[in-house]
Amino acid sequence: MFHANTQRLIDYWNARAQPGRAPSRAAINPGDFRQLMTQTFILGREGRGDYQIRLAGGFVGDLHQADLRGVNGLMLWSERDRLRLQGALEDICIRPEPLVAMAEVLTDGPSLSLEVLFAPLAAHDGGPERYLGLYQPLAMVSRLKGRPALELSVRALRRPAAANEETAPVRLATLHGRRIA
Repeated sequence: MFHANTQRLIDYWNARAQPGRAPSRAAINPGDFRQLMTQTFILGREGRGDYQIRLAGGFVGDLHQADLRGVNGLMLWSERDRLRLQGALEDICIRPEPLVAMAEVLTDGPSLSLEVLFAPLAAHDGGPERYLGLYQPLAMVSRLKGRPALELSVRALRRPAAANEETAPVRLATLHGRRIA
């Protein structure tokens, strides 16, 4: 389960997506989620591994204490996590669906748990070219005491189950005639 704000943006994306396709940029109206605007960002996909930040809400910029426009979004993440995240972002271009990074904001002091949503958006030709994102803190931001985020660290990458996806029925398994699950 995700934070209610993360789930809200996932549901918004799902309502505008078509089976197997990301919603177009034109289908997204920021006014529909204005309460979350300070926490949102837009990444442009310039090519594999090149995800320029096109727009960053006030909270996102304040957390990093920087103007992030034009910065490659992968550079905000720890070096050890960049390749893993890049692979996941490329994968959701092929199979369009939201991706949530369960992350830690690392500072020179305390850290902060965060959900970072990446939801692909399609260009006019149908291929994903941007990502709608959200930074959702899972604890009080004040615990950072004004320290800037030095980097983000991935704890886990999760894909929400599609709204129309059914869960597989539970089946019993046996081993040498004994039930084990």
